[in-house]
Amino acid sequence: MAKNSACERLYLFDTTLRDGAQTNGVDFTLADKLAIAHMLDELGIDYVEAGYPGANPIDTNFFAERRPVRARLTAFGMTRRPGRSASNDPGLVALLDAQADAICFVAKSWDYHVWVALETTEEENLASIRDSVRAAKAKGREVILDCEHFFDGYKANPAYALACAKAAYDEGARWVVLCDTNGGTLPHEVEHIVSEVCKVIPGDRVGIHAHNDTEQAVANSFAAVRAGARQIQGTLNGLGERCGNANLVSIIPTLKLKPEYADKFEIGVSDEALGRVARISHGLDELLNRAPDRHAPYVGESAFATKAGIHASAIVKEPKTYEHVAPERVGNKRKLLVSDQSGRSNVLAELERIGIALDKDDARVTRLLDEVKEREAIGYAYEAADASFELLARRMLGQVPHYFDVEKFDVNVEQRNNAKGQRVTVSQAVVKLKIGDEELISVAEGIGPVNALDLALRKDLGKYQSYITGLTLTDYRVRILNGGTQAVTRVLIESTDETGDHWRTVGVSANIIDASFQALMDSVVYKLVKSGAPA
Repeated sequence: MAKNSACERLYLFDTTLRDGAQTNGVDFTLADKLAIAHMLDELGIDYVEAGYPGANPIDTNFFAERRPVRARLTAFGMTRRPGRSASNDPGLVALLDAQADAICFVAKSWDYHVWVALETTEEENLASIRDSVRAAKAKGREVILDCEHFFDGYKANPAYALACAKAAYDEGARWVVLCDTNGGTLPHEVEHIVSEVCKVIPGDRVGIHAHNDTEQAVANSFAAVRAGARQIQGTLNGLGERCGNANLVSIIPTLKLKPEYADKFEIGVSDEALGRVARISHGLDELLNRAPDRHAPYVGESAFATKAGIHASAIVKEPKTYEHVAPERVGNKRKLLVSDQSGRSNVLAELERIGIALDKDDARVTRLLDEVKEREAIGYAYEAADASFELLARRMLGQVPHYFDVEKFDVNVEQRNNAKGQRVTVSQAVVKLKIGDEELISVAEGIGPVNALDLALRKDLGKYQSYITGLTLTDYRVRILNGGTQAVTRVLIESTDETGDHWRTVGVSANIIDASFQALMDSVVYKLVKSGAPA
């Protein structure tokens, strides 16, 4: 997209490694922090707030030496404590000694917090802001002040909230950041308050730090930009305490691809880097051992997925009919789901995706669509099981070799005392296969019946064993489709292999073990087909 030479620079400040580290269940190692810092650098983030030196050993070690990144590494900490001088505050000294390009101080800007949390006077709080900014400037650091609880403070006492922000600005702070710390401010309030602040402090010195407690952190960030703020703080995937922070993974594509912002602002993220945003988002989830949000805007697996047949037909003719941006711009891809609501367009598009070329008038397309609808009527879900759909299609076309037969399988669950005298429950599975004229019997113990079956099935596939070496089961989900003792169970299994590919398979039965085995079998057979294993 061509840029207007008059575009204003908008700066992106990432706090994944500091505010994001407060997410429930997230604990970064030093290696994690370094890896994420490089991911942010690859994306083109301007500021990376990497932690709070002096608060814990990991953050202290991070800032103990200079880190080779292009972004401005930022250390976070509090302004000097009331009643202490800047030189006699250990926390402030640790900040000034940190190997960082910038220091981001956090200071109270709500008079209520000054009285209750700090137990000090309003004037002493202002003096603390001035002294801290002055000390950091004297050390040659770029200075940022996070005005904590600014919006609540402004609504309670606008003169004092503004005085806190202006104290930092007057002392030479590069950025004064307005924080919606409790996350309860609404976009129209943010826009009004920021516009008032920008009458006192130039907008190119003002930032926004929004929390997501009303699901409006992204909207509040854009409201602040419209009102004049020129720095946005946020995190990858919206990490953060409670409900999270403004999600930069959603903000960046909007800034790059929506004309209201793209035509007016320039950011440090290039078009090439934008194409990596989905990979970086998923890479963070992988590092945290979390499943990516399938419904995340721009980067989620469902962000450009279409289920309804009439929509799919239009997308095949012209993607813009149901896509607000091209998925490739953010590193995502279009997906036309096959389900009982599908039309021929969905089936043809999915067949094309997996490399099967059929004419739209081929009778086999209708037969396949009818088969999908019949099977989904009894509980199968092919929109969530791409590999099972591909096997169904290829089997109908005679493109799946006959690799082996499962003559029988057996699963036992036993509770007993182990060698230490502890009461344990053990699952054992036996699978008997026939490959050509060869019979193979495998036995495995697992932490549950499905795990035991999975291990036994993949323990010895004879001449096919080398093809499944990298196969790993990564997710297992069960859904009961109806109630009562005759309940039908659907099992979805996600698998991956040594190439990094992942796929899903489905099984349906009144017996949960049978449904699980169907899905396991499809996963193994799909891996063999994918690897080009001969019959």
